[in-house]
Amino acid sequence: MPTLINEKHIDDFIYRELTNEDVRFYEDQGYLLLGRTLTDHGLERMRQQCMEVWDTHQGAYEEGKTWVQNSLLVNIHHHSEAARQYFFAGPLVDVSERLISPNIKGASTQLTFKMRGNMQTFHWHQDTSYAQLDPDNTMTTLTVLDDCDLDNGCLWIVPGSPKKGRIEVEHTLEDKLNRVEIKLEVDESEAIPVPMKAGEGLVFHNWMLHKSEGNRSDRDRRVLFMRYADADAVEVYNERKPRLGRLLRGTTRFTEVEAYEANL
Repeated sequence: MPTLINEKHIDDFIYRELTNEDVRFYEDQGYLLLGRTLTDHGLERMRQQCMEVWDTHQGAYEEGKTWVQNSLLVNIHHHSEAARQYFFAGPLVDVSERLISPNIKGASTQLTFKMRGNMQTFHWHQDTSYAQLDPDNTMTTLTVLDDCDLDNGCLWIVPGSPKKGRIEVEHTLEDKLNRVEIKLEVDESEAIPVPMKAGEGLVFHNWMLHKSEGNRSDRDRRVLFMRYADADAVEVYNERKPRLGRLLRGTTRFTEVEAYEANL
């Protein structure tokens, strides 16, 4: 697996330098729309590789399966070169360095697909409820592979909700590892939908309240999910062991992190 982007794919990604206004907006509202982060060629390549993996491991929506079984596939960067290059050296790394810390590691990736026919709702939650890290400033990134709108289950968020902090939820370690669904009470008058065009990126703080509704269209809604964390972040739910992930920028005090995937 390559460390840097292959020369022939250097034009797959669109890099953006954040302005001070962008940073202030993220700090105030807890999210930031980035616009296009994949070129047309990069989007097609990402779709093709992600769908090959999805079809091998998941396939079409099946009634009777859980939301997790129908909609999630973890560690996509282990299976797709395009996703791996995007995760390790794409535009989201620069964004993470600016919004989180000069010291950054890749925390996790997954496909979050809501294929046509999947009317399951994923209720209001915070990503930190499943796997709290310390420092608790991890950033979720979504890159949409399809146009996402109200009909096919786009994301809903509550702008500014990260200012209220992490909502404590009583869950066992097993619940968290198995992503047992958490349902939070939210004043929906404060919520907004976030429609996006294919190839666009969105980032938000892990305390952001968000949900997605069912896909009532005849189109798929495919999202590439990636999370970045401070290079020294530890797993609060797992005896404060260092969260393993590839060191992407800066330094870390943990030799386990420094050595993780160092040979890739």
